[in-house]
Amino acid sequence: MRYTIIDPRGAVSLVGPCHALKMLVAACAKMPSTLGELLGYVRPLDAQFADFIASGLAVFDEHHVPDGQVQDAGQPRGVFRVVDAASRQASLQPVKAGLVLFNLNERRIVQVQNSYAEIARRDRGRLRRDGHPVQTFYYYDLPPAWQIVP
Repeated sequence: MRYTIIDPRGAVSLVGPCHALKMLVAACAKMPSTLGELLGYVRPLDAQFADFIASGLAVFDEHHVPDGQVQDAGQPRGVFRVVDAASRQASLQPVKAGLVLFNLNERRIVQVQNSYAEIARRDRGRLRRDGHPVQTFYYYDLPPAWQIVP
C-alpha cells in the first residue's frame, strides 16, 4: 500500500506493508504535528517499519542537492519526498491495496483507494518485534479532531 504523509515541511511518500495502516492511524491518535513525531509514535509499535522510513528518507536526501535538484533523474522509488511534479504524481499512485494520505496539518486521513481494511476510529493492533507480530496488543482511539475521508 502507498502511504503519503503531509506535514509542515511537505510530503513524504512510501510503499509499505498493509498492516502499517493501523499503526499509522494509531500514531495519529497521539496528535503528531510532524513526520518525526509520527515516526516517534510508530517506533514502539514497529521499530523496523519506523527505521525503514527514516533510513529511506536519509538515502533520498543524500541524492538531492540543497536547491532541491535531483542528482539522479528518474521515477522516485522507495521512500521519497515530494519535490516536483513527477514525485507528486508518484505519491498519488495507489499500489496493490491502495493509497492513503495522512495530512498531519489538516488532521485528515484520506483513503484515496483502500481495499485492505476499513479504518476504525477505535481499534487495536498487534505490536511487532523485528518485523514480526507478537502476542501483545496496542490500542488507540482517534480523537474527534481527525477526519477520516472515505
